Amino acid sequence: MLYFSGFCFEGESEIFSHLPLEQDEFSLTGFSYGAIKAFKYALKSVREGKRIQSLNLISPAFFQTQSPAFLKMQLLGFRKDSQNYVQNFLALCGNPNAKYFKAGRLEELEELLHFEWKSEELEELTKRGVKINVFLGGSDKIIPPLEAREFFLPYSVVFFYKDFNHCLSCDHL
Repeated sequence: MLYFSGFCFEGESEIFSHLPLEQDEFSLTGFSYGAIKAFKYALKSVREGKRIQSLNLISPAFFQTQSPAFLKMQLLGFRKDSQNYVQNFLALCGNPNAKYFKAGRLEELEELLHFEWKSEELEELTKRGVKINVFLGGSDKIIPPLEAREFFLPYSVVFFYKDFNHCLSCDHL
């Protein structure tokens, strides 16, 4: 399985060991920003005739329903004080172990905030035999989980964990 890390993360795949991920040599998995990277890789691969069996999208960065003002405020906050922005971001993620932290770059944040998931591309993957699994936390404070669930449902199996945060752990346990 090829894994793609999230914004400000590296080596975090082990925190998702409790999920029913497809994990063979033809599977791709991405968390948050990494879900965008995994998706792009899958699309490019199938268009080149390569075999991709499954695509696991964990808390995919889904901001296309957010207002332009929200997106602008995110970028301004990062530009003004990136350390404070990242601290707040990680707190909203559920304060994952610091060993998974990697400094994020403005270019990555811009890409993930402005990325648009396209229905026709998701449909193309499914028509080419790629099984898409989406894992969402109902208490996610980074992305709008209900809107993401509604968007991805026609193209994937959606696993929705009501009390889980962006890192798919439960804040109150």
